This record gives sequence, structure tokens and C-alpha cells, in this order.
Amino acid sequence: MIFWIASYPKSGNTWLRTLISSYYYSEDGIYTDNIIKKIGQFPEKRHFNEFEYDQNIITDTSRLWLKAQQKINQDKKLRFFKTHNAFGALNNQQFTDRENSIGCIYIVRDPRNVITSLKNHYEMNDEQALKWMANEKNFIYDVQNLKKDGYSDFQFISSWETNYKSWIVQKQIPFMIVKYESLLKETYVVFKDIIEFINKTTGINNKIYKNKLKNSVQSTSFNKLKDNEKKHGFSEAIISKKSNKKIPFFFLGPENDWRKILPKDLKTKLNKTYEKNLKELSYI
Repeated sequence: MIFWIASYPKSGNTWLRTLISSYYYSEDGIYTDNIIKKIGQFPEKRHFNEFEYDQNIITDTSRLWLKAQQKINQDKKLRFFKTHNAFGALNNQQFTDRENSIGCIYIVRDPRNVITSLKNHYEMNDEQALKWMANEKNFIYDVQNLKKDGYSDFQFISSWETNYKSWIVQKQIPFMIVKYESLLKETYVVFKDIIEFINKTTGINNKIYKNKLKNSVQSTSFNKLKDNEKKHGFSEAIISKKSNKKIPFFFLGPENDWRKILPKDLKTKLNKTYEKNLKELSYI
């Protein structure tokens, strides 16, 4: 069965995957470069290799989402998958269901900090990023492999608000919502809660291995991940359209503080746009 690590883009999904992969896929909990690959993305082209579809039609793989997950689940093994897809249906095609999914961790981040990371990652200005976050019809795909793979890894992300709400209002599968800021502030405590939820939800060994947990937290600190990217690169970093060089994936991390970074007019717009959500999530 599939256990989802879901989020809106640039909300801490990658960091959470380094933590989870280190804990579940290593002997000692220490993060290594390739271990994050144990937690792949859904959807990707490889999930549709046995199906016929038109990779030049943006949404064509959506009709195969459930069939691909059924194929993945044939061996009845537990698998973690990252996704930025919204929960629910697109063109009457469900993204997932209780027959294919066993649980989910949804990591949410203050939209006032999300926008800074989006601007860096996608090379957008303030106005473009704000519009991008509010777009209910928004989707993403691998731009760099478009000529080769088409829209095979198309993900319907919708808006920032719709994305997080779609996962926490659904009644199909158990979920745990994790605030990026809480994980950053009390990494060990929050990650321990995450492991407990995963173990309970999936029915795997309920014992918490404290040394592994500690090693996972220590070996995946932002500074270590950023330093490792400088030395060895990072597979999920994308190439800049402006410089043709890779844009650093681990950008600001804990230094990404909207209060210090954002211009006054953008702060005002974000506070007004997301006032209800910010209150719901106890950001204000």
C-alpha cells in the first residue's frame, strides 16, 4: 500500500523525505546521498510504462492514476511516495483512494515563506509568484525532460489553499498534518510523532529506535544538506533559464523569514489573501 508524503511545492517535502528515508531505509539512521531515492515521486513516467497514453496531452495520465497505483500495490508492500498533487478528482479521475492508500503525512508551510522559495526555484518575481500560488488550475511537470517524456509526470497542484485543504478535509485515508515551522523548531519531537503515526497507521513495528531517530535528525540538518549539495550537487535541483546553471535547491532554510525578506506591499497582499488560512493554521 502507498503512504503519501504530500505537500504544496517548496513546503519542506524534500527535507521530510530525507528524515523518513534515513530512518526507515538505513541501518543506523544516517542520511546518505542516494537514500532519498527510496522515496520516489508519484506520478512519474515509469508508472505508466505498461499503459497506452498520449504523453503530449497534459492531463492524459490522470485517467491512469488509479490503475498505476493498483499495479504498484500488486506485491502488497508498503511504499512511501512524494506527491504535490491535490487530493480529489481531475476530469472525474480520482488521484487516489482508500483501496490504494494507507495514510498520509501532509506538510504545510506558512505561505509567506513558501513564496520566497517559489521565487527562487521557478525564477519568478513577486507578482508572478503570488498569482502562481492563487491559481486554482495550476499544474507542474518536468520542464527539463519535456521533449523526451512529454507530460508524463504531470501533477495537478491547484492553489496553495486548495492543495492543503484537499488533503485535510478528505475522509478516505488517515492523515497527519505537520507544520514545517514546528518540524524546524522541534525536529526530534515532531519527527518522533511522525514515526509513531506512520508505524501505527501502517501496522509496522511500533518500537521507536531512538538512536536511529537521533541520527536521522542530526544527519539531515539544513546546513548539512546545503553543504552536501555544494560538494556533490542534488538530483532535484533544476537548471536556471537565465544562467544555464543549476539553481541551489537548499536555498535559505531557517533563514527564510518573511518578516525580514518580503517587501511591505507583498506582506500586506499575502496577509490579506491568506488571512483566514493563517488563522486556521495558527500562523497569526
